[in-house]
Amino acid sequence: MCIAAWAWQSHPAHHLLLLFNRDEYHSRPTRPAGWWAAAEADGKEILGGRDELGGGTWLGCTRDGKLAFLTNVREPSPRVGAKSRGELPVRFLQGNQCPLEYANELAKEANQYNGFNLVLADVHSGNMAYISNRPEGDSVVQKVLPGFHVLSNAAIDCPWPKALRLGQSFNRFAATHDGAEISLQHMVEKLMMDTVKADRSMVPDTGVDPDWEYQLSSIFIDTKKGEARYGTRSMAALAVKLNGEVTFYERYLESSLWKENHIQFVLEVAR
Repeated sequence: MCIAAWAWQSHPAHHLLLLFNRDEYHSRPTRPAGWWAAAEADGKEILGGRDELGGGTWLGCTRDGKLAFLTNVREPSPRVGAKSRGELPVRFLQGNQCPLEYANELAKEANQYNGFNLVLADVHSGNMAYISNRPEGDSVVQKVLPGFHVLSNAAIDCPWPKALRLGQSFNRFAATHDGAEISLQHMVEKLMMDTVKADRSMVPDTGVDPDWEYQLSSIFIDTKKGEARYGTRSMAALAVKLNGEVTFYERYLESSLWKENHIQFVLEVAR
């Protein structure tokens, strides 16, 4: 289901600071973050994890300064046979459209997918856009303004308890770490491993079973649905400095062991 918090064009040393937890069934095959390209990409690589069933991603970026990340919208009865939402970030990252152009084009076909929230950014142009296909039949497209934002499984900046909790802790962390050197590993450990659940009276009513909603109300999730284990499979942090240096940190679960990725690169100069 996933949750993200980010500072966009509002930190004294960074264009972007992003935190992202990916929640999924533990049985779903997944590749950890690395550089990869789909066959039709003509060599343009994406840095991110990869869903081995659908072939897409939930979070990715490119050397030319593009970024995309995705969360599902919580709904009781997802449509069987809908297109894979993981392809939506990939199409943007491999394409040449700006964030708002892509979002407006996607709105024309958004009903082919189950509920999603998608954030798109171009660091070089300083543009960020958000699109959601819920409520059904009425896609929302908007520019994301500089500042601090949170996204879970409702609309952007929706005040769900877990979103409020993460937003407040992220703001406090950023305020006390305003220099260029920020430990992304420390950010992840301090903010994204939070297992505190919401008070049951504050759990949102999304149409799913209230007890299941309660189990999903923490930032870090580890639970079961029937016999299937479900929860946070990876935690990522991405930092883009004003000088173009990019650091990607991932802590991911593989065969019941937590492992780490540290990847750094420099943005290509805008053409």
